[in-house]
Amino acid sequence: MTQMIYPTTNLTATEQLVIERGEGVYVYDNQGRQYLEGLAGLWCTALGYGNEEVIEAAANQMRTLTYSHMFGGKTHPAAMALADKLSAMVPVADGRVFFGSSGSDANDTQIKLLRYYFQAIGKPEKYKIIARERAYHGVTVAAAALTGLAPNHTHFSLPFDALGILRTGSAHHYRDSLPGESEAEFSTRRAEELEQLILAEGPGTIAAFIAEPVSGAGGVITPPEGYFQKIQTVLDKYDILLWDDEVICGFGRTGADFGATRYDFRPDMMSLAKALSSAYMPLSAAIVSGDMYEPMVAASAGVGVFGHGYTYSGHPVACAVAGKVIEIYERENLFSHAATVGDYLQSKLRELADHALVGEARGVGLIGALELVANKTTGQAFADNTVGAFCMKSCEKHGLIVRAMGGNAIALCPPLIITREQVDELLEKLSLALADTLEYVNREQLWVA
Repeated sequence: MTQMIYPTTNLTATEQLVIERGEGVYVYDNQGRQYLEGLAGLWCTALGYGNEEVIEAAANQMRTLTYSHMFGGKTHPAAMALADKLSAMVPVADGRVFFGSSGSDANDTQIKLLRYYFQAIGKPEKYKIIARERAYHGVTVAAAALTGLAPNHTHFSLPFDALGILRTGSAHHYRDSLPGESEAEFSTRRAEELEQLILAEGPGTIAAFIAEPVSGAGGVITPPEGYFQKIQTVLDKYDILLWDDEVICGFGRTGADFGATRYDFRPDMMSLAKALSSAYMPLSAAIVSGDMYEPMVAASAGVGVFGHGYTYSGHPVACAVAGKVIEIYERENLFSHAATVGDYLQSKLRELADHALVGEARGVGLIGALELVANKTTGQAFADNTVGAFCMKSCEKHGLIVRAMGGNAIALCPPLIITREQVDELLEKLSLALADTLEYVNREQLWVA
């Protein structure tokens, strides 16, 4: 045991797998055993492991400028070029880009930008944020309050009320719909519930609604028919900003450049991380529209400084890496590749929907999940998360890394470079793990009548 406090881990069960190296879509442990990395690390290693172009871009930047901060008017070419590239890519009007190091700090930054903006335009009372149940937006104090998952709240005494965090229902039709309710009807109900919450709180107090296009850590929840269009209609009606958390979905994961493109909605704000640099360096971006940025300029002039920033904001090596990663995405048409191979992955996942344990197979592009249930007919969940945990460990035994998320959903999110043949390998290993898990459920008599 080392002296480390491990992140997002049962602290009684640390150091179970030591990963020593990676190559392409595979990683290898300290015993030399190979695993197909079925979750792209933590939804992030889009280019896989060991890409020499990216490594060389980092090395070249280190030889040129290892570090420079961005405070007090200082800047450098790598950050400027990346900011302009991102502004041109994202579906945010006249996007203005603030760099950090993680998705959590990007969302923390966005909360501060919202408050700064509404203070600047004379609406300080407009600060509340509506987030969804089973959403994941990070683990800093503010971002964890946005997150809608109990393990990220328990024992942390988060200041939900002080931050003005409100909660509305998830977009999970399978788990949260009423009997006989269609996807379109479910979306309408969720929009109506959102409107009722806005009216109860007062539209003039609510700054933004935050959502992931596809909820990752909540169990890979894809939006039902018409969901974002109906939500956006409500937000527009009450002049509430739509904040798009693309930390997982951005850069091809859904088979489009961004989840907002895939699901056809218009964000005012966007948070990026993970595949922005393919996780070769820590980097995030909080992007707001030009309409939000302009009032902040005059406000900062009055104070003498915009009083927010990190030591590593716009780190030159991270920005150079991200610039090269985006270049590779575009040159290799990896977003189109993700759409094509993603369709193949989704078709194979849907075939597993007939398995006795699988209540729902869902996903889009190269992100998906199988929800394991105690009663296939009713969709009844298992009493706890042990079945998903067993399946995850069984996948590992067969040389596949996945995660059990949102209860007993087995999440998949392989690198964008994965081939059809490697998808077949992934599904073969997953099928073996499902067979093991079925035997376990039968043996332990975990079915619910």
